[in-house]
Amino acid sequence: MLPLRRLAAGACRPRGLAGIASGATREAADAVVVGAGVVGLAIARALAMAGREVVVVEAASSFGTGTSSRNSEVIHAGIYYPPGSLKACLCVRGREMLYKYCAEREIPHKQLGKLIVATGVAETAKLDMLLKNAKENGVDDLQMMEGSQAMEMEPELRCLKALLSPRTGIVDSHSLMLSLLADAENLGTTISYNTTVMSGYVGDDGLELHISESKELENHSVGFPVSPQLILLPKLLINSAGLSAVPLAKRFHGLNQVFVPPAYYARGCYFTLSQTRNPFSHLIYPLPEDGGIGVHVTLDMNGLARFGPDVEWIDGVKDVISCFLNKFDYSVNPTRCSKFYPVIRKYFPNLKDGSLEPGYSGIRPKLSGPGQTPSDFVIQGEDTHGIPGLVNLFGIESPGLTSSLAIAEYIVSKYLR
Repeated sequence: MLPLRRLAAGACRPRGLAGIASGATREAADAVVVGAGVVGLAIARALAMAGREVVVVEAASSFGTGTSSRNSEVIHAGIYYPPGSLKACLCVRGREMLYKYCAEREIPHKQLGKLIVATGVAETAKLDMLLKNAKENGVDDLQMMEGSQAMEMEPELRCLKALLSPRTGIVDSHSLMLSLLADAENLGTTISYNTTVMSGYVGDDGLELHISESKELENHSVGFPVSPQLILLPKLLINSAGLSAVPLAKRFHGLNQVFVPPAYYARGCYFTLSQTRNPFSHLIYPLPEDGGIGVHVTLDMNGLARFGPDVEWIDGVKDVISCFLNKFDYSVNPTRCSKFYPVIRKYFPNLKDGSLEPGYSGIRPKLSGPGQTPSDFVIQGEDTHGIPGLVNLFGIESPGLTSSLAIAEYIVSKYLR
């Protein structure tokens, strides 16, 4: 039987904490995962497979409503990241794990391949650098080709040189998360939606999580304290809260704040191609830019083309509770397409005026700001901050989807006792 009897009985479905008595009930727990995105679900599954009693706490009414469902859905090869970094190692390992998992579970995915293109003479040397970097990461199947070869593969493409990545693909992220969730629940995991972790505390008895039903926080007054409805006492706590992972850690009393990095947020918009057929059969990527890997062409499982994301640095939300409730602005300003056309036409010159329509946007949880060197994933446990049982995941942006199963494997192997 799961240790959270009230939670398991009253909130394992989207009802959240309904039924919790007034006042802060205290409940013991074995392993708690904060955040039901693709990484949190993968970790919950891995912990349950290792025999732990797992509770996933999610502020939203369903799984994967944040970054996990607002991205390009690309299975990355591991080309861009510094050799030896967590991003490089976990992306390469995660890619193989993900393809295998998707094949076994019949999760929709396609290994389409990707062309990284140089459209100007000054860019060709950067392709050579990417090829060298990829080889150091263990990605040894890339093919350098002349523009004529690439354009023979993709007649609508224009470039001087290209790097073909045959192992890059796409995945239906919703189906992937649904499968991870089913695996975790079949192994006894409880998931509590509409349930927000507001803060934490390190006391003499170990970790405390202060929790409230999300609807109780919807109309909170900024500056006024919110009393928890439930206090969980987990043996193991995984902070996989995505966009709110850093703000949550800043409210974890007893955690030395020197170990909590600054948070930056980059919104990326996508525009879909309309009024014309999809011109490409591969994913098409320009060279990386500040804050991202360029406005690229990705395809969904139905073969429809979309362009994005761009990079727009934003301030986040007005207060921490709004961050926990994912009150970010995900609107797509239609006028942003004016910046898309010239960038896309560098490699797709036949893009017609008026053929881009607003699609959707996502926000990347970054640890480095504009003009700064891109940060690595940060996965820190007791060996870093000295608090037994606490594992923080910071800056899990791209390639987080590709790396999700490998991140879970890494955490179980390094921090499970």
